[in-house]
Amino acid sequence: MGTVRPLLAVAAALLCCCYGGAAPDTVADSCDAIRDFVDAAFCASRLRSVPGAAAADRHGHLLMAADLAAASGASARDAAAAMARDAEGTGGGGGGGGPAARDALEACAILYGSASVPALRLMRGYAAARSWGAARALLPLTGQAGIGCDAALAGAGTAAAAARMAGANREFDQLSTMATALLNKVS
Repeated sequence: MGTVRPLLAVAAALLCCCYGGAAPDTVADSCDAIRDFVDAAFCASRLRSVPGAAAADRHGHLLMAADLAAASGASARDAAAAMARDAEGTGGGGGGGGPAARDALEACAILYGSASVPALRLMRGYAAARSWGAARALLPLTGQAGIGCDAALAGAGTAAAAARMAGANREFDQLSTMATALLNKVS
């Protein structure tokens, strides 16, 4: 009986050490897995802003990243549409560019609203159902809005409109890349 209690104490200590320690950081793990494509600090910051991210697995993080990217794209679409309306009403939106700036901003709104945002939402639905082939088929559309918007604004020769959309385009690019990279890791 004298040796059983010390053995039980050692076994209990090992269980506490091995199983009672800190839970793994699933957000850091997911972001570290895609660090070749996305800044890991940006990834972790954005995912941690979503309730439940700390308890989610990589599949959950993929769904969260798709939601974040779609919301960012919808916001960029709204901003571009508002800037295009302003440009139309003032002959250039106060930043110059006139009809070329308006057309480029309308193109941005169309790229976000008719291509990338709906594609991200569909991709998310397929990923939630673990229909990987269908989700991957949408990847060519998901990230195109930010790139296309930057190109349209550069071609219009309007630095003011390009500068105003640059932040929204960059955030969208990062978030859609996060969703794409996580999809590729999960599927």
